[in-house]
Amino acid sequence: MSTSAAAMRASGANVAQLLARHAGIADFFASLGLPHTDTALPLADWLARLPDETLLDAGMARGQISAHVERLLRDAAQPPAPGRVARLTLLGGQDKRGRREDCALTLAPGDIVCVVGPTGAGKSRLLADVECLAQGDTPTGRCILVDDAPPDEARRFAPDKKLVTQLSQNMNFVVDMGARELIAMHAGCRGIAAPEAAAEMADRVIACANELTGEKFAPEVSVTQLSGGQTRALMIADAALLSASPVVLIDEIENAGIDRRRALELLTGGEKIVLISTHDPLLALRGRLRLVIRNGGIHDVLETSAEERANLARIEAIDALLMGLRERLRSGERIEEAIACP
Repeated sequence: MSTSAAAMRASGANVAQLLARHAGIADFFASLGLPHTDTALPLADWLARLPDETLLDAGMARGQISAHVERLLRDAAQPPAPGRVARLTLLGGQDKRGRREDCALTLAPGDIVCVVGPTGAGKSRLLADVECLAQGDTPTGRCILVDDAPPDEARRFAPDKKLVTQLSQNMNFVVDMGARELIAMHAGCRGIAAPEAAAEMADRVIACANELTGEKFAPEVSVTQLSGGQTRALMIADAALLSASPVVLIDEIENAGIDRRRALELLTGGEKIVLISTHDPLLALRGRLRLVIRNGGIHDVLETSAEERANLARIEAIDALLMGLRERLRSGERIEEAIACP
């Protein structure tokens, strides 16, 4: 039998202790359908006693299981972090007709960049290029530099070192877990190992999400039962308070029925680089820059002017009026009085 060095070092703790201390190992064993019998044995002895039929059903050999446990233990001792990004540079490629994009845009932490344009213009494609840290290998030919250099393969492809978090228009959960349980598990992946601390962080994230969404949800509710707005609010709160990724991409947040202003304040308060695709003037004018997309390419880069920022206050007043009317309708009230526009 082949066992890894880390598994041998872990043999001082029995399997039951490993499962209790490391949620990742418990989830891994559960995903393989491994039986929880004889768990008072050290890991190496427990693996040696597993029937060959059980390993065949699990689809992994003893050495592979040991190697995976080794990685989980190593990550728990020193959880991977994407690291800080001082500059993210977008180098233009080409639009759908092959015309070159005259663009070299450098962003810093705290920047909000809004991507605007008609439906189908290519806004989501631009976000996808940033998400995969494109190196001229996407249909647009764009390149993304991290701190003035192309990212190495670990930064581009390692799932545990992702520099970019993306919140898409359509987000659905497939795991039937409670909201608190899911966020606590993510907290454990981010190095918050103590169950009490992970649960406390989960409660903070859920409370924050309930500030963003019109309809509150309980921590125990299954994530598969959340509405679209509740799902987006939960993921925004998770990205703001718990995610280590320094770059956040959001595709049309206005469709989620949440407090967009508060969501942006949360995300930028964490000194992240935020790119948001939007049709909403309230959001578009809060960004430092607007990328205007036409025919799949960056047609223009506009810096928000002082006059536009002055108009933002009036737009916010109009939006507050509309949000108040929405809340009254949700509560079953009538709206029969004359409405004075701000």
